[in-house]
Amino acid sequence: MRYRLFGPTGLRVSELFLGAMRFRSVQQARPIVDRYAEAGGNMIDTADAYGASEDILGEILSGRRDRFVLASKYTLPRDKTDINATGNHRKNLRLALESSLRRLGTDYLDIYWVHYWERHTPIEETLRALDDAVRAGKILYAGISDAPAWLVARGNTLAEWRDWSGFAGLQVPYSLLQRDIERELLPMAEAFGMTVAAWAPLAHGKLTKPVETAGNDHERAVLTVVHEVATELDATPAQVALAWTRVHSRAVHPLAGASSPEQLADNLAAIELALPDDAVRRLDAATGFTLGFPHDFITPDLLDPDRIEGRSI
Repeated sequence: MRYRLFGPTGLRVSELFLGAMRFRSVQQARPIVDRYAEAGGNMIDTADAYGASEDILGEILSGRRDRFVLASKYTLPRDKTDINATGNHRKNLRLALESSLRRLGTDYLDIYWVHYWERHTPIEETLRALDDAVRAGKILYAGISDAPAWLVARGNTLAEWRDWSGFAGLQVPYSLLQRDIERELLPMAEAFGMTVAAWAPLAHGKLTKPVETAGNDHERAVLTVVHEVATELDATPAQVALAWTRVHSRAVHPLAGASSPEQLADNLAAIELALPDDAVRRLDAATGFTLGFPHDFITPDLLDPDRIEGRSI
């Protein structure tokens, strides 16, 4: 396992992140965490909305919590009878964080993610509340998940101006079947030096299935090439799909949500899989993805002097 810095910080995180959303019991999850640790993995990601995941992790990490980079999230409803037990405002952040710390059996989180953007809380309020938690030592770094690029960029710019802790990481879906982040979110994250945690890198398991199970023509086209490349490289489809998420940007860390040690071992092998340039081109082509406007319009030769003459711009 190799390591990279988490965003613009000095925190070292492993190339593959372990997602704890599928943890259902201590008995099921402990061998997964142990296998991950044995491989050198150190970044475990959960959320207060993932059922008993925090409680399970708290028990499994007892006595070795500081060995891991532990991350959780808040925003989603914690109590459907309380109107304020949801959202990104200061009150929910404080109560959700205290609850997560208790369930995880720790007095601090390495990373605390805003789980998703909700339109009612000003980003200034969220960032200031996160900064207070950093200054109190209850979280070390902040991140944001599932938010538009303009909002994250505004937040980090405000944080820089006001000397607050900004977002060091971005968590977003990214796979061969969902490449939307390449339009705005990924370039934005790279510009701010943020780490990108790619959730659903296997498209919720779709990229590991036989071609004949594909739900539509687009999925079938992608799966066909995934299986072809896997056969050529003596790898599994999961390994090919995970390896692909890392080829276009060093900022990306696939977030693998394994449900067994065997599945995790298969995913871990993707870290050592080098995709040939031709394989990457074929995989990219199979997705049929285009950046769209303005990226496809602003081409490198748009301002070529030979093209400007006689053209209205």
